Amino acid sequence: MIAIVTGATGGLGQEFIKQIKDDVEQVWAVGRSAEKLAALKGTFGEKIVPVQVDLSDTDELLAFCRKIEKEKPQIRYLVNNAGTARMAPVTDFPPEEISSMLDINDKAAALLCRACLPCMPAGSFILNVASASAFQPNPYIALYSASKAFLMSFTRSLNVENKSVTCTAVCPGWVDTKMLPKDRNGKQIRYPGMVTADKVVAAALKDARRGKDVSVCSLYNRYLRFLSKVTPHSMIMKMWMRGIKDYV
Repeated sequence: MIAIVTGATGGLGQEFIKQIKDDVEQVWAVGRSAEKLAALKGTFGEKIVPVQVDLSDTDELLAFCRKIEKEKPQIRYLVNNAGTARMAPVTDFPPEEISSMLDINDKAAALLCRACLPCMPAGSFILNVASASAFQPNPYIALYSASKAFLMSFTRSLNVENKSVTCTAVCPGWVDTKMLPKDRNGKQIRYPGMVTADKVVAAALKDARRGKDVSVCSLYNRYLRFLSKVTPHSMIMKMWMRGIKDYV
């Protein structure tokens, strides 16, 4: 049995590896940097199988999917953790960056789910790392929020389609990793409700094993999810804009 983890060299990716590696014989660690993947093997040992793939490159992504379909490994965990984000108005994004973001955040996850599901026995898990940003529109991270809304919706539907494989959308808020910038325009950024990667992953695995299709790891973010259900999104966006006014 193996696990496949994309975005494996990042903070959440490494934490997923740490917490699931004893459950499997191998972890296929997917990333773009050969150097970082080699370091990952040095950290976690011989269970790590480095898989160098640029998920924004359609040819490389499809080649990896074909590898899975050909080799038919028994997959216990698929963790679609790879993702990218940037805070800016949509007009600041070159077309190539928009295409790359949607390819990584959405297309790669969907194609890997399709490739892996036939190889996943009953009791296996798909964990797609979405975001609390999926709960409502968020100006200035509009592309990121929309891409994560797609991923959450896709995952929940997939969970109903596949009775023997639990599919869980992992929806953390701000996670304390190197991905988060510390300041913007000379101002230190405040991240309300920020949590550590180990707590996000522990909650995600616990929720997946309970059969939940969405995992929200903290009381603060569960409140935000509830708020997004009962409050008009026009008001939610005004609240969001007040929160980021110092950074845009």
